[in-house]
Amino acid sequence: MAKMTAGQALAKVLVSWGVDHLYGITADSINNTVDGLYQERDKINYIQVRHEEVGALAATADAKLTGKVGVSFGSAGPGATHLFNGLYDAKMDHAPVVAIVGQSATPIMNTYFFQEMDQDPLFVDLTDFHKQPTNPAQIPFLMDEAIRYAYRTKGPAVLIIPDDLSGETIDFEPYKTAKVLTPATTPTVDPSSVDAVYDLLKQAKHPVLWAGLGMKDARAEVVAFSEKFSVPVLTTAPATGIMPTDHPNFMGSRGRLGTKPAFEVTQAADLIILAGTNYPFSRFLPQGIKFVQINNNVEDLGKQRDIDLTVLADAKPFFTELNKKGDPVTPTPFLKAARKDKANWDAWLNKVADNEANGLAPEAVIRAVKEHSNDDAVFGLDVGNNLMWAIRQLPFNHNQKFSMSAWFGTMGYALPASIAGKLSYPDRQVFSISGDGGFSMVMQDLLTQVQYHLPIINIVLENGAFGYIQHEKITADQEPYGIHFIGANWAGFANDMGAIGIQVTDRKSLAAAFDKIAELQAAGNTKPILIDAKVKNQDPVDTSFMPIDPDQFDQATIETYTKQSNLFDQPAFSELLKDEE
Repeated sequence: MAKMTAGQALAKVLVSWGVDHLYGITADSINNTVDGLYQERDKINYIQVRHEEVGALAATADAKLTGKVGVSFGSAGPGATHLFNGLYDAKMDHAPVVAIVGQSATPIMNTYFFQEMDQDPLFVDLTDFHKQPTNPAQIPFLMDEAIRYAYRTKGPAVLIIPDDLSGETIDFEPYKTAKVLTPATTPTVDPSSVDAVYDLLKQAKHPVLWAGLGMKDARAEVVAFSEKFSVPVLTTAPATGIMPTDHPNFMGSRGRLGTKPAFEVTQAADLIILAGTNYPFSRFLPQGIKFVQINNNVEDLGKQRDIDLTVLADAKPFFTELNKKGDPVTPTPFLKAARKDKANWDAWLNKVADNEANGLAPEAVIRAVKEHSNDDAVFGLDVGNNLMWAIRQLPFNHNQKFSMSAWFGTMGYALPASIAGKLSYPDRQVFSISGDGGFSMVMQDLLTQVQYHLPIINIVLENGAFGYIQHEKITADQEPYGIHFIGANWAGFANDMGAIGIQVTDRKSLAAAFDKIAELQAAGNTKPILIDAKVKNQDPVDTSFMPIDPDQFDQATIETYTKQSNLFDQPAFSELLKDEE
């Protein structure tokens, strides 16, 4: 047993759990805790962000990208409230994170001192774990408990520490209790459930597999299922990459972040297998489709719509057993039509990218990222139209990773996520992709990339508008009030910050920019790079509802939609299916 400050003991607990970096900004209400981190600086790196929100978002991105707990901290009062965006993102996307929150010293608590406030009620809705030690010896114990809670619940835990307590000396001996992260039980699969799903699959003429993040470690099983049973596959947007995005049987996602083939095959399906997802928009799918849901959380079964067959199981071992059933199915007319639909969609995206009428197309920028990204690249993705373009076009067919703010949907996510990506995977190529609206919310932390020599490639798509909301205004027949804003010389801003800024306005300058980046990377560049892409304010096609089937919609409706969406050379899926039958 050794004597040390409670703050240093806290740092040792973090190190014992494999935490090698954390984010935050120091202040008088958390200085003793930060000094404890200093004592262990050879084992854990303190990343000094310029805003606590960025630190909290980066910690959440760490957890999403690696599966390991992410950690951030903030001072009492404003530091604590600045953490909320990242912590709620962790709650809604089920990411294990811990926030360390400073508090005024105990002698001045409840005396209306500067920045002194009762912080505990702030976190009541966020998490059940919002604890404050009453003596210094409790600090390392509660830190250990907070991490265990975060892992168990896959969500945030908050530890509020009065600053005087973390500066006091305690006797501390590292905990011997194992850091157990794997389940104590082995999942079993009910053979009768496998038989029941297989029976429905055999009866279906238009089956579709819809995979969520619960299948994230089951790429081989998903591909094997799709190829053996001739089933087109969708994923939820956060689960993109479970099925290689260049596989001919992969249709993309459904919804505004989706694709035409994904929308159409689900509209035409007679059986949808929801695996590892509690997809909320399934409630809007046509009636008459049979649904199977495979999920390891009984609470999620049937939560979004009534389900014909529910299976309580881990999806990966379940599909291992399901794939053993029956003989391979030759490609069906349904699958062949789906493949053609996807090929047409990909060709259309390229044609849109090639069109420089009225300016540089955002699709051209994302295509360039795709063409110049490595097979293990890491992407931090923001919220808005930029996310639509990224999910539709980026390659997730090898060992690429990405992080997005899926359900909280907070703008400004990409830059913090890219910082997390580079710190967690220092040897990989890392991109952030943002619109100018989202980037401007967190742009100060480009300095963090500069300060820690993080050669991240930041893509800023400037269209001078909140484009995603602009579409909602158009759809609601409202004036675009509050939508447009002034732009900036983002490349010049980057240069002034100590990064490398490159402005692009057309495909020629875009190609030259990536040639320059290749040169910089080959030369061992350690500075962040920012591509300031001046793109046209083009409303992406809304794939959440596509009235293009001539069997269901009149020609006037179809022409209005396709003209508004700039959709061309895209025959309806129903026509493709007729050609195959």
